[in-house]
Order: sequence, then C-alpha cells, then structure tokens
Amino acid sequence: MTAFGDNIGRGRMLPPLPERMRPHDLDGYVGQRHLIGEGCILRNMIESGNLSSFILWGPPGVGKTTLSHIVAKSLGREFYTLSAVSAGVKDVRDVIDRAKSNSLFAGGVAPILFIDEIHRFSKSQQDALLGAVEDGTIVLIGATTENPSFEVITPLLSRCQVFVLKSLCKEDLEHLLDRAISTDEILKHRKIEIKETDALFRYSSGDARKLLNILEIVVNSFPGNKTVCVDNKIVTSCLQENTAIYDKGGEMHYDVISAFIKSVRGSDPNAAVYYLARMLAGGEDPLFIARRLCILAAEDIGLANPNALLLANSTFQIVHAIGMPEARIPLAECTIYLASSAKSNSAYMAINEALAVAKDTQTASVPLYLRNAPTKLMEELGYADGYKYAHDYPGHFADLEFMPSELAGRKFYEPADNKQEDGLRARLEGLWPKYYKK
Repeated sequence: MTAFGDNIGRGRMLPPLPERMRPHDLDGYVGQRHLIGEGCILRNMIESGNLSSFILWGPPGVGKTTLSHIVAKSLGREFYTLSAVSAGVKDVRDVIDRAKSNSLFAGGVAPILFIDEIHRFSKSQQDALLGAVEDGTIVLIGATTENPSFEVITPLLSRCQVFVLKSLCKEDLEHLLDRAISTDEILKHRKIEIKETDALFRYSSGDARKLLNILEIVVNSFPGNKTVCVDNKIVTSCLQENTAIYDKGGEMHYDVISAFIKSVRGSDPNAAVYYLARMLAGGEDPLFIARRLCILAAEDIGLANPNALLLANSTFQIVHAIGMPEARIPLAECTIYLASSAKSNSAYMAINEALAVAKDTQTASVPLYLRNAPTKLMEELGYADGYKYAHDYPGHFADLEFMPSELAGRKFYEPADNKQEDGLRARLEGLWPKYYKK
C-alpha cells in the first residue's frame, strides 16, 4: 500500500497503481480484442447471457483476473474465488455447497467460481469440481499461465472452452500509460513528461501490471512538487534501486526463465545451471522447468541428438514423481546435458514451414495411388492404383512422388550441420538425389 500527502491522498493508504487502474467493464478493458471486440466470442457470450465454463490461458499481467470480474459484474452473477496455491479439497466443496444454496435464491442462475493458477490444482481438487461444473451448479472460470492441457484433467478440460490471452502490444501499453497519467486520482495531479518509452515498454514485456508498477516506482522517485521526467535512463536507474519492489510476486522469474532457455540454446551449461538455481531458489514450479526442458530438447536440439528428448521426458516424469528438493538433481543433470549437446532446429523449422504451406493448400488432392480403396467403387476410380509397396523393392525404397501434384518436389526438411544429421543427409541424398544432392 502507498501513503500519499494530505493535499492529494488526504492521508489515506491507497492501493498500488495497477489496482487503482483496474477496469470495471469491457469498455475500459485494454487488449484481447480477439476475445472481447465487437462480435467476438467472449463479448457475445456476455451479451447473450449464455455463459459457459472457460479457462483463460496467458502470460502474467494481461488481465485474466480482471476479465473474470468484469464477466461476473456484467452478468450480475455471484462471484466466488479460490487460489489454487492455498485452497484444498474442503474449500472447493464448501464453495460448491454455498453455490447450491445461494443459486436457489438467485432464480437458479449459477454463480461463477474463479480459480487463479488452476494449473496448480491437484487431481483430487479438480475431481471435486467436476460434478458441479458438469451439472451446471457453478460456472468455472480458471486462470493459468501454463498450457492447461498439461495439468487440467481431461474430463474437466473437455467441459471448458480455452481462451488464449496475448501479451499487450505497444499500442495497448501506450494507451494504458496515457490513461494512468490522465485519470489516476494521484498521477493526474503530477506534472509528468514522457520523453522516452523504450525502457518502460521493454521492462514491461507486454505486462500491464509491470508497466503500471514501473511507472509508479518512477513517479515516487521524484519529490511531489517536481516535474517527473520519464526517459530510458531514469527507468533503468529506478528499477535497479527498487528491485525488491519490482520483483514483488515473483514476476521477474519470467526474465530468468528466458535467460535459462537462451543459455541452454546457446550451449552454456554454467549459465544454464545458474539460472536453474535462480528459479528453484525463487520458488518456481519444478514441473514448469521440466516442461521447458522438453520443449528445448525438441526445438533446439532435435535431430542432432534424439536422446535429448528421451532424457527430458524422463526428467519430467521423475520430477513429477519425487518432487522437491530431490528434483533439483535430475533437473540439473538434464539442464547440463541439453546445454552441452549439439544443437539443431531443423525439425522445428520444417514443421513451421510445412504448417504455413498446409494452411494455404488445404484443398490439394492426395494422389490417387496413395489413397485407400476399401470399396469396389474406389478401386474402379483408381484409388490405390499404382502404389508401390516400399518393402517389395531393394533397400526397402520405391521412387514415388508422395506430395500432392501442386507441391511436387517441395522440400521442408533441411538437415542441419551436425554428426547425427550428416548421416541422415547421406541417406536422403542416396534416396532423393534430386532434392538433397549438393
């Protein structure tokens, strides 16, 4: 909480700037136009009153909690909230019992149960929710920074829509900045000059809460009667002096995670294990780190060392089974192995390019000889006619065009320069010289 002088705050203890600027309706909500813009899915749900359970998945500070409150207020629904960090199965059941009782006095309208960090809910907690969501006793709104398909049980996930929230763009951040300076009950009484915004937006990383926290730190660094000049140097200096304030709630963990990922990708095991230690010491969920190692193994090591993905997956399973503090050891082992391994993003590049092409060629016809012919009519139409069964040919290979005619000869996979893929390239050059012969 922040104290302000008698002339402005009249001695009151006011909440931090992000809380003071929290919007209370969709018109004041910034960002996520793909969900709450005119004619978009979440706005339509609210305006129609046909509310179903959903999960908001996105990075910190993009408005997941705020949006949940706005939904409840817009529909006049009773609103319960639980934190997955502190709530147990008993808390879940108590809320469901109250919801059943209170809905009788609300004309049978189901209240909203908001669960923050739903990815941290155990299976037993989620099982306790399932029946109430299924029979409509409650409408569940979950918020998570993690892919819900990893940690939310399938029966519960199948009963919820998943809405993906995006980091705020520069235009959104500029709008928030201007609105805070001009409308906040404290800042509107200060003379504030915005000379540069590069550092402000860079440190915010698309996070509205970070932006407003940083702005408040900078403003509070100037005496009340002095003009506040915001430039890159001032912002950087203020953050270095107020690291503890800026890191409140662990938001800087995401910067450390970024450094961790880039250290592994950059083949520096020493930096990688250091940032691993930073995350663990800061209380980061070890399963979150283990998932990142799986992604790193597939995206950045890939075919240069296929064993990396096996080790990363094993690490995830082990961490899940043993927990902390012992989990630090397999995490360190996997981190060092991945950082020290040869690197290749060839599979990552291949699938990205193939997806881009597939998006534009959804109507491309599969060659007739590659189609199944389960009926006589299909045989008569030429389905499967001309197909060559690879195992009937020398080397278990038959020269056949497998692409649709529009994409004949198109190459997506380009072997990277490493020992493992050198062998793959040599084989492909022998099989497909027209595509891979240098």
